Order: sequence, then C-alpha cells, then structure tokens
Amino acid sequence: MHLDEERTLTVLTQHRTIIDKLIEAAKGQIFGTAGDSVLAEFPSVVQAFNCAIAIQRALTRANADIAVDERMLLRIGINVGDVMVKGGDIFGDGVNIAARLEALSDPGGVCVTRGVRDHLRDRVEAKFEDLGEHSVKNIARPVRVFRVDFDMDAATDRVDASSPLEEPAPASSGLVIDETEIMFWQSVQTGDQTIEYEIYLQRYPDGEFAELAKARLSQPRTESDPAIEVSFWESVRSSNNAVLLETYLDKFPVGEFTEIAKVMLSGLSKPDGS
Repeated sequence: MHLDEERTLTVLTQHRTIIDKLIEAAKGQIFGTAGDSVLAEFPSVVQAFNCAIAIQRALTRANADIAVDERMLLRIGINVGDVMVKGGDIFGDGVNIAARLEALSDPGGVCVTRGVRDHLRDRVEAKFEDLGEHSVKNIARPVRVFRVDFDMDAATDRVDASSPLEEPAPASSGLVIDETEIMFWQSVQTGDQTIEYEIYLQRYPDGEFAELAKARLSQPRTESDPAIEVSFWESVRSSNNAVLLETYLDKFPVGEFTEIAKVMLSGLSKPDGS
C-alpha cells in the first residue's frame, strides 16, 4: 500500500472476486471482510476445506500474471466448532481459533485444527503435516495445528460435483443424508453442551456427524450459557419440524419456550397439520 496504493487495491479486488465466487459456489457465507481478510462460514467442514484448496489454487494462477513483487499470497485457517451469530456477524472461540490458524499458515497455504484433520482424513486428496500444539492468544488450551500438503498445480479450482476433493458421493443404494439430520446437527452446534451431542448420537448413532459428535464429547465441556436455549429455540421454531421440537423439549423440559414448543408439536401431530 505504501509503494503503490492503486495497484495494491487492484490486485486485492481481483483476488477478492475470485475468493467470493468460490465461497458462493461452496455454499459459504461471508461475515467479515476487514482489510485483506475474509471470514466465512460453511455448512460442512468438507465444503470449507474444498473451498480453501480451490482458492489457493486459483490465486496461484492469478498471481502468475503479476510481477513477483506485486503478488498477494494469502493464508487460510480452518476450524470446526460452534459460533454465535449476532448482528450479522459471528463470534466465539471457533472464530478466534480459525484466525490464529491463518496467522500460522504459510503464505499461499492452509492450516487446520486436529478436529478438521480427523474429520477429513481419508476423505480428501491431501496430506496433513503435524505442526504440534500451539498456545494462541485468548484461547485457554493449546491448539493442535496441521499444515495441509496438497497439489497446488492441480488443474481444477472448482468446488462443485466435478471437483476431485468434493465430499464422497452417496452409496449406490441411492441413500442421501437425511435433511432432518442436517437440521438437527445444525441446531446442536448452537451450543457446546454434552447433552446436545448425546441426544444426536442417540438418534443418529451412525449419522454423518457421529464421529464429530463423539470427538466433541471427549473434550472438556463448558458451563451452561443461558443464551444457548435462546439460540437453540431460534433454530427450532422456524423449522416447523417435529423432530427438532422434540429435541428442544428433551433438552429444556422446563425451558422458557417449553409450553410454546408443546403447542407447536401438538399442532404438527394433528392429521390435517393445522
């Protein structure tokens, strides 16, 4: 910026156009764009990972046409965890850890947490180099960091079904992930409480997110936060889904919205659905 502000902004704008399109293609949502940074959330860790690799490959090719001293090499950090959404932004340790991972990454590289590595291992065409535990700012426990070793020169930067890094296709039986399970898991992630993951595993012992739920249960739990019930209810009430309403009642049998949930569930139980 000091040497050539106009040129720097031009390169950054070009890079951001590439990044934004790839995030959109991966069904991600951008929450923050301060300076040269981008904070995005994805429906699944696989989609986040695919998008990160696609971004770095695309930017490598974009930088090839730029003078060496004018190139922008960006770093990416990926974490899987719970976040809080407020005022159109996301907060929480999950976000903070992702930011710290970004700082630990090599220029043009990607770093992930152990939880991300465990979820992706044997599912993607990449290797993970263990960088050990790192003490990072504002995070009580050390974070195990892994550097992603991937083929930067691969031809594709797409994140749709044709991508070699895309999530494995359903079995030949034609079965797909139950939409209710996905909604249920999304509601579970609004908090970080043991009971939420236990309920998920009871209903979906072999579910898509079972291993991740077990990993969460093996970690030390945080104390209950009153805001969790509100967040949980907000995700449930608009779904008009009996399973999610039952889940809320299981978790909060004497909660603030228990009576409303019972009324809604009773309405869903009627033959005419009224």
